[in-house]
Amino acid sequence: MSIHLPPVVDRLCSRFPQQMVDAVTDFTSGERLVAIKNVTVNEDFFPGHFPGAPLMPGVLMIESMAQAASVLLLQMADGSILPHRASLRGADGVKFRKPVGPGDRVRLELTIERRRATMARVRGVAYVQDQIVAEGTLVMAIEPEPAIIHPTAVVEQGAEIGAGTTVAPNAVIGPQVKIGPRCKIGAGAIIDGATTIGEGTEVFPYASIGLIPQDTKFRGEATRLEIGKFNVFREFVTVHRGTDGGGGVTRIGDHNLFMAYSHVAHDCKVGHHTIFGNGATLGGHVTVEDYATISAFSGVHQFCRIGSHAFIGGYSVVTKDALPFAKTVGNRARNYGLNTIGLLRRGFTAEAVTRLRHAYRYLLVSRLNTTRALAEIEKDPELHCAEVQYLIDFIRQSKRGVILRRATRRPEDVSPDE
Repeated sequence: MSIHLPPVVDRLCSRFPQQMVDAVTDFTSGERLVAIKNVTVNEDFFPGHFPGAPLMPGVLMIESMAQAASVLLLQMADGSILPHRASLRGADGVKFRKPVGPGDRVRLELTIERRRATMARVRGVAYVQDQIVAEGTLVMAIEPEPAIIHPTAVVEQGAEIGAGTTVAPNAVIGPQVKIGPRCKIGAGAIIDGATTIGEGTEVFPYASIGLIPQDTKFRGEATRLEIGKFNVFREFVTVHRGTDGGGGVTRIGDHNLFMAYSHVAHDCKVGHHTIFGNGATLGGHVTVEDYATISAFSGVHQFCRIGSHAFIGGYSVVTKDALPFAKTVGNRARNYGLNTIGLLRRGFTAEAVTRLRHAYRYLLVSRLNTTRALAEIEKDPELHCAEVQYLIDFIRQSKRGVILRRATRRPEDVSPDE
């Protein structure tokens, strides 16, 4: 596999204009990497090395291999990057076989010979076409990047701050909080309670994460909030811990976006890759499944479920379960059929979309009651697929009922006050 370089370049000890790796063409995590350095006549070292006979200095050949070795050591197979920095500490058995000059395309092949927690030996060979131009064994140090905490931030004793995390002025972090590596905590943000936050999460200024639930039955019992990786909580977002009555845990997955003023109440379960518009609000005990979108100023009643890939339109009031793959809009919310555009954007096949559309016709148009409509869907052999089966299971597992009230007008014709 290849690597998109810009994110990992931030972890290198050498940067532009000394960045000596232009591309990564092959990568096997923990084993091997192939990188490219294009040597151009505009390199700043050529005018003095040597006038009239420009040559790439040998020390920069070693630097190129060291930077490629850093990428190999820090890049993980799942696309994440270790919150560490790698630096060259030594070089053994280095030999320079051929000169390198303007116009050469240097291929750097790096292989890990031995690796420990803080040190690694990496074999490097540089080629121009099929000719070896330099080779050697590099000794690389792997060191955690320290957290950066502003002097005015309040980080109470017992809090754990991951490597590479930055905490901005006047942020407050409670004693039971555990923040993963490479997170960003904005100015004035508050994180409290038994709260864990995964790698790469951004908490913008004045967000409130992990405070006690807004539940009159809460009596100070030990509950917690679990937040996954690479989430974004914009300004004034509020997320509350769980309660004993709801299992004690509010849980949020990975890669979710919570826009300004959105709210996640106690004991909610939010999946992965969801989007919450400005002011979107979840009551307690709500489940939001993967890839769902809840648009601005919409409210979801307690104990409801929002299905996978569901789209909730702006200013909607959801009091029953919102079906997966569908557009649900209005006050009270109605079903506007399949979320075709969203599904195609997320890579669903045209065949799957067609089958879902036909299934929704049974549910919304056929005038059959829900039980008979589900039976007809199951009997129709042309509708058999994983997506349709998930829709059937979602409806049958509902405890509050699902929104099957069909819209009489197009979504754009519905007033937010209706």
